[in-house]
Amino acid sequence: PLKADALAGRTGGTILLPQGVAFATVAGMPPEYGLYAAMVPAIVAALWGSSWHLVSGPTTAISIVVFATISPLAAPGTEQYVKLVLTLTLLVGVFQLMLGLLRMGTVVNFVSHTVVVGFTAGAAILIVASQARHFFGVDIPRGSGVFKVVAEVARQWLDVNLFVAGVAVSTLLASIAVRRWVPRSPHLIAAMVVGSLVAFAAQTVFGADRTGIESIGALRAGLPPLSMPEFSSETFEKLVPIAIAVALLSLTEAVSIARATALKSGQRIDGNQEFIGQGLSNISGAFFSGYVSSGSFNRTGLNYSAGARTPLAAVFSAAFLLLILVFLAPLAKYLTAPVMA
Repeated sequence: PLKADALAGRTGGTILLPQGVAFATVAGMPPEYGLYAAMVPAIVAALWGSSWHLVSGPTTAISIVVFATISPLAAPGTEQYVKLVLTLTLLVGVFQLMLGLLRMGTVVNFVSHTVVVGFTAGAAILIVASQARHFFGVDIPRGSGVFKVVAEVARQWLDVNLFVAGVAVSTLLASIAVRRWVPRSPHLIAAMVVGSLVAFAAQTVFGADRTGIESIGALRAGLPPLSMPEFSSETFEKLVPIAIAVALLSLTEAVSIARATALKSGQRIDGNQEFIGQGLSNISGAFFSGYVSSGSFNRTGLNYSAGARTPLAAVFSAAFLLLILVFLAPLAKYLTAPVMA
């Protein structure tokens, strides 16, 4: 089992690099925070939860909700924004832990499959809308609604940056091709390499100023730094209603994924223990530079299909991610916004 968990963890750690950076970008956080959210919080959730296969960390839906709820309070990416998100993460964890200790885990049994499907589809649409500005290289205000984004893309269609769009399309096509013809290969990593090479070639031939292709910059290497949420009554007053909603959303996502995987593995899931695991995960994340995390559908599915036997696979995944971050962080300066989009 240990060898199987190590192999599954290596696969999971590899795919976490592009996903973590992308999710942090969606959430309006500095890129490295998406990777930090997949380290300590993921380990805590795995060791204190009940699922053998659930992998926690940053997710698409939670990242969108964080951006949508915190961006009206502070400018994304700023120090104040990061402080608010860390405080939100702490409050979410406290509410989740309380629900687990009060044995409220059965409430997720009343969430129907159709609700989860609708939630997932809606999250996908919101993600597409949030990345349109980086995909086409057009000027769309952050936080714009879906219809506003569609209208802006249509209005600025003749102003689409062909260099930016070309990099984005080449990345997308590479991902689809590798996933179809080499299914066992990490298609996201391959797509990032192809897109980065296309961007580098365009910038070399035409110049960075003319192409308008923006880099995300080098990532900070090393262990997740300690962080401190903002403890003030004014901040709590703003964030408590948001935290309650995000906590319930995160729990619904995590337990639904755990249950879906348990149907394949034959495991019995303890909803209360999952609530406790997710709560402790987010509380730890608030002090180790993570933002709100939950169960990840695709990483959990990958973990199961890769042969994981115990929660140690998630621990190995976080450890491999740390090694990747230490040795490959400087190369992140070659990652560009259209590649991540």
